[in-house]
Parts: sequence; C-alpha cells; structure tokens
Amino acid sequence: MMSMKCALISVYDKTGIVSFARELGKLGFEIISTGGTFKSLEEGGIRFVKHVSEVTGFPEILEGRVKTEHPKLIGGILAIRDRKEHMKDLEKFQIEPIDLVVCNLYPFEKVTEQGADMKTALENIDIGGPNMIRAAAKNFENVVVIVNPRRYGQVLREYKKNGDVSVETRKVLSVEAFKETARYDSAIYRFLEKPRP
Repeated sequence: MMSMKCALISVYDKTGIVSFARELGKLGFEIISTGGTFKSLEEGGIRFVKHVSEVTGFPEILEGRVKTEHPKLIGGILAIRDRKEHMKDLEKFQIEPIDLVVCNLYPFEKVTEQGADMKTALENIDIGGPNMIRAAAKNFENVVVIVNPRRYGQVLREYKKNGDVSVETRKVLSVEAFKETARYDSAIYRFLEKPRP
C-alpha cells in the first residue's frame, strides 16, 4: 500500500484529467489544483481536491496571472527528501512535499498562429506552468512530472504495480518536460523577435 502522496495538477489541456485524478484518489493521493483545473475536477465529481489558495493561504491574483508562484508549492516540489535540512525547512514552514506535478501550458503557438496581436500573445505566455514543470523535472529523483496526457496510463500502471514510479521513468519524463519548456520558450522568442508593423 502506498503512503499518502500529493499531486499538484494545473492543465490547459484537460484531456483525461478527471479520470486520471479519480485513479490517483484510489491510490491515496491528495490533489492540489488551480482555477480552471480545480473547477473541471470538481465538476467531474472529484471531491478530494484542494484549491491552491487553500494550501498557500493566498488567493490567485492579477486575473489569474499569479497562482502557483508560492514557496508552499515550489518548496514542496524542490525539496530533496533525503536531505535533512530540506525536510526541516518543510516542517518549519508547514510545507507539504509534492510527489507528482501534472502540468501542460497555455496554447501560445496556437494563439499566435491564428494571427493574435501582441497583447493577446503576451496574455497567453504561461509563467507558473513552466516554473512548476522545471522545478519538478530538476528534482525528478523525488518528483514525477507529466506534461503529456498520453503518459497518464503509464504512470498509473507503475504506481499500481510498484507503489511508485521508477527512477528510469522519472528521468524520461524529466527529459520530456525540459523539451516541452524549451520548445515553449522557443515559440515565444520566435514570435517576439519578428518585426511588427
């Protein structure tokens, strides 16, 4: 039986997310989620989900521009579990370790390919998502990161079979995550460097 684990879920592409969260619940996961994802999970009947503001003690601000940029979330992702000083900090500041980060990003390329103006394009640059993804990918030995819904089944199978996800799979997922944030940033700079009338 798995010990209680915590997942942070914040997705633009909500494909399969309700059924994935439901299966995580069966495995004993607590789930933390942001605005639109939180609403989708609640509407899908997921009752064991906490809104990020319940965890951080701070509301989403600036019309959703600031949601997950908080030590209680990023600290929970970046903490190295077998490093005593890290675990002391988590205890001191009442930060819960986060074991799984599920995140995909605002569709910047889709919006700009449709001819978005500068203001619209800038509003579709995801800030919190890449931060969470990179933090989880950096700490892959302690945290599982998923950026593609196609990975939900594989990750669930490993949790069900072994009670955890192998380091080998975690590394593969970490590479995928860094590839995704690199691709995303490349799309942004390519858009911004183009001459505008």
